[in-house]
Amino acid sequence: MLTILIDIDPVAIALGPVQIRWYGLMYMVGIWLGLAVVARLAPRLGVTADDVWEFAGIGVIAGLLGGRLYYVVQNHPSHYLEHPEDILAVWQGGMAFFGAIIAVAAAVIVFARWRGRSVWPFLDAGALFAAIGQPIGRIGNIVNGDVIGYPTDVPWGTAYANEGAFVPQLGVAYHPAAAYSILAGLVLLGVLFAVVRLRRPGVTFATYLIGYSLTQFVIFFWRANSITAFGLKQAQLTAIGVGLVGLAVLLLLQRARRAGAPAGRAG
Repeated sequence: MLTILIDIDPVAIALGPVQIRWYGLMYMVGIWLGLAVVARLAPRLGVTADDVWEFAGIGVIAGLLGGRLYYVVQNHPSHYLEHPEDILAVWQGGMAFFGAIIAVAAAVIVFARWRGRSVWPFLDAGALFAAIGQPIGRIGNIVNGDVIGYPTDVPWGTAYANEGAFVPQLGVAYHPAAAYSILAGLVLLGVLFAVVRLRRPGVTFATYLIGYSLTQFVIFFWRANSITAFGLKQAQLTAIGVGLVGLAVLLLLQRARRAGAPAGRAG
């Protein structure tokens, strides 16, 4: 059976008790690259580079907290109630990206309203940032072995040999769910770059919600998570909800455009 073997220590650098993990490094690279690209494309998005950098700190904190807290709620919350010190232990792996999307979107709305600006360009910028950074962060998941699918015998099945990996069992080939997310994310990113060229406020954000939800709904059929209701997993139910929000936003913007209202004022 053909298998891709990964034998990489999740700890990239160890300086005494201080450990720098590949997971954290990939998040840092993704955040930096996402901000740099969005700042460069800011005029097309209807914001300024200064807007991007001023919101950066707020957005990163909101995204990390939202992603981690949503993961905690989804995965054995009773454990975290008994061990609250583990809630923010992101170095152990575990981020639910839907939680980051929800938290950052809420922060964007508050920030834009506080600045007296339309929320749509800011949401577009946030969506493009997420689409750029997320695939890079998934590289850290591949090294960790914390975003995997079910055991498989497909030729691209991924097995882990390093004792620091988070997989249930070393030497067993699993569906590389993180790699699936990277490939889907790159396709979505290409779509978003095309949408940005349309210069229609809010459409990039709506497209991202619909596209990301669709890809995650499909990928979670291979991801090893427990089924919650209707034969679906919790993340799939969340994907349906977020996707419907994206569709509603798209319809709202289309309706406002047909009515001749300024797109930035829609809603």
